[in-house]
Amino acid sequence: MGSFRVNGGIKLKGEIIPQGAKNEALQILCAVLLTSEKITISKIPNIVDVNKLIELLSDMGVKVTKEGPETYTFQADEVNLDFMATEEYLKKASALRGSVMLLGPLLARFGTGKLSKPGGDKIGRRRMDTHFTGFQKLGAKFNYDAKNEIFHIDGKNLKGCYMLLDEASVTGTANIVMAAVMAEGTTTVYNAACEPYLQQLCDMLNRMGAKISGVGSNLLTIEGVKKLGGTTHKMLPDMIEIGSFIGLAAMTQSEILIKDCQIPRLGIIPDTFRRMGIQLEFRGDDIFVPAQKHYEIETFIDGSILTVADAIWPGFTPDLLSIILVTATQAKGTILVHQKMFESRLFFVDKLIEMGAQIILCDPHRATVIGLDRKTDLRGIRMTSPDIRAGVALLIAALSASGTSIIDNIEQIDRGYQNIDDRLRALGAEIERIS
Repeated sequence: MGSFRVNGGIKLKGEIIPQGAKNEALQILCAVLLTSEKITISKIPNIVDVNKLIELLSDMGVKVTKEGPETYTFQADEVNLDFMATEEYLKKASALRGSVMLLGPLLARFGTGKLSKPGGDKIGRRRMDTHFTGFQKLGAKFNYDAKNEIFHIDGKNLKGCYMLLDEASVTGTANIVMAAVMAEGTTTVYNAACEPYLQQLCDMLNRMGAKISGVGSNLLTIEGVKKLGGTTHKMLPDMIEIGSFIGLAAMTQSEILIKDCQIPRLGIIPDTFRRMGIQLEFRGDDIFVPAQKHYEIETFIDGSILTVADAIWPGFTPDLLSIILVTATQAKGTILVHQKMFESRLFFVDKLIEMGAQIILCDPHRATVIGLDRKTDLRGIRMTSPDIRAGVALLIAALSASGTSIIDNIEQIDRGYQNIDDRLRALGAEIERIS
């Protein structure tokens, strides 16, 4: 296992470019299975989860060509379906949460799919009922081998239908849309997720010849087509990285310019950080965060404590709540962070408390943070990254703390953040990767 050694308390300065969006990449890469023609994708992030999925596609027979540092061409004209029956496939797929989105394209084009229970972050229950209920409504037959934790799906005669999703799951919606694009007839999906990454997927599929309307809303209509063709696609910048860099700048009193942010696609993320007292300046499509010694959390109009909670788009993304929480530790004021979707995602706060933060963990879903207003520095400690987002929150805390911190299990951070240590060093951070 690798670790980061971080010397904190250093003000950073410079420009940083967000990587391509991890959560979009996992959907878009699975979609290459929908056609035998070439698909060229640019701004693919060089991170563990994405690289694992590219390797898995290659093992399945997809021809993968690296055209540049962030650009790949994929051609799925000789997919080996027999590979899905091997232990190697099941093992590799189980190591990657995003592998579940292989099922929709496999059902649409080949009428069959098989998958072991996907892994990913240990952040509580992440049920997949929405995926499989949607497949069943399209006419697929579903079987779960509970002993071996293997899903078997037969979808040789998918037919369009109306469905109301039990939750607006992003990956569930993506999977159902990819299964429905070549189903017979018309599929209507209500309570669909409408995140920018899902909009990107739908736009790409439409360029490939799909007929999807209602993109950007929670009501999608999909007219099935017989065949899809090739296309080119460029990923959005990762909104979670952008939010992480805003929090990093505030915590370390740094002046940072975040480049090429696609600001109109960030939703309420900038305004949420502004409510925490963080100054942001839009310069074209860049976000400039000036160095601030103090930032003060707003209250609600009636004077009550500000609550930041996650919600389906266009609400606040759950992936940034860890960043909001850590950034609040040095703000002036108090905030309640309410993580509704996952019951284990706030447990990393014990490390922040050990560093000197004033946090009350109310229950698995809620934490109250009383900001220190820089009257006391956080102190460096040794800690372990439990998941991608908590890991980066702890990294931000370490960069702002006095003294040296060691962060173990940084493989979790590498799953979602591209060469993060190199990019932080370019801003002046003292961070090194150690064994």
